Amino acid sequence: MTHVLILGGTAEARDLAAVLEAKGVPLTSSLAGRVSQPRLPVGPVRIGGFGGVEGLSQWLREHEVSAVVDATHPFAATMGAHAAQACSSMRVPLLRLARPGWVQHPDAASWTWVGDHVAAREAADAVGGTPFVTTGRQTLHHHVEAWAERPVLVRLVEPPEAPLPDAWTVLRSRGPFAVADEEAIMREHDVRVLLTKDSGGRFTEAKLDAARHLGVPVVVVSRPARAEGVAEASDAVAAAAWVEDQVGD
Repeated sequence: MTHVLILGGTAEARDLAAVLEAKGVPLTSSLAGRVSQPRLPVGPVRIGGFGGVEGLSQWLREHEVSAVVDATHPFAATMGAHAAQACSSMRVPLLRLARPGWVQHPDAASWTWVGDHVAAREAADAVGGTPFVTTGRQTLHHHVEAWAERPVLVRLVEPPEAPLPDAWTVLRSRGPFAVADEEAIMREHDVRVLLTKDSGGRFTEAKLDAARHLGVPVVVVSRPARAEGVAEASDAVAAAAWVEDQVGD
């Protein structure tokens, strides 16, 4: 019996679930559960971790999964590694569905690309002024101590995991964002450098255009390496075609 497991609560994962549901392909979407009010895909949904490689392997076995699509966030490297290991051991076909990054953005060559969040902070220090941090709440611990007394603008979807310095300003909002609104935010808070990560996608790209219009330098954390030898697709249509190839008669 065909059963496809889609990992991730991304827009790409939701798009794929909709395509497969329309085609009548049995599926389950799995969300990590880190967002309190996630946008849910169509079809059956499970929320929460699997318990590492062993737990995921057991779930694949018990639910007779015939193909897995890793559509997790580009920076969810741990889940991606677990999926690669579990699928390899269970001999279940695996596809990586990931939105294109911003490496091909027209301004990419002018940005400062770094390998981690500490390097991003150091690059922002070289610029000075108020940084606008849009790398997510799970990255903030890299900056709290070093920037405890510095004005910092942070944008989050969920509340911070720990108290942040009094000098910091937190904006709670979820994309998509408009370029004009991003420009207004940067002006209001006198932003001097933008810290982001190579998430890609249309929902949060406006800040990059706003930074160009205002002459604000951009520091980008590069995507982590993924497991080698895994098939890849960049959109739901291509991913659905791969699924049909794997589970078709």
